[in-house]
Amino acid sequence: MQVPLEITFHNLGRSEAIEAEARERALELERYVPEIISCRVTIEAPHRRKRKGKLYRVLVDVRVPGAEIVAGRDPDKDQSHEDVYVAMRDAFDAARRQLEDRIRIVRGKVKTREGPPRGTIEVLHPDRDFGRITTPEGRLIYFHRNSVVNADFDDLCVGDEVRFNEEDGDDGPQASTVHLVARRGTV
Repeated sequence: MQVPLEITFHNLGRSEAIEAEARERALELERYVPEIISCRVTIEAPHRRKRKGKLYRVLVDVRVPGAEIVAGRDPDKDQSHEDVYVAMRDAFDAARRQLEDRIRIVRGKVKTREGPPRGTIEVLHPDRDFGRITTPEGRLIYFHRNSVVNADFDDLCVGDEVRFNEEDGDDGPQASTVHLVARRGTV
């Protein structure tokens, strides 16, 4: 880290054991992401007036090039946060997950959703209420008149481009929904 680790205690006295745990967890983050610029940890105990068990709150604020990550957990939702070490573990785990997501984005390793497959209408049988779609890989997919969503089955033509959702049918692959994308010969 370029800036030394900063640990702050609110509503509780400084504890060497808690501080040592925070330092160790911050070092683990730095081993995972050496580009960390700074890390601030805030450990907060509830006000003493509460009658229920003390639920600790730990916030981890990490700065990396181009981003600031703030992680913590709402102590009211997790009774295990009566233990400050569990609250600290959960906060650092959340920070690590956010750092992992950030690393994936920076390295361009984010999965993109491709969307439904596409194909072209190969065969139409209006008298028998079905047709077939050819995929770019050359597979034939059956579809029924009722599967066409955004167009009228009778207006479809061989060569029209469609996108579809595929499922297993009794006689092989079939399209559960078919959306017209482009008419034959149009872009």
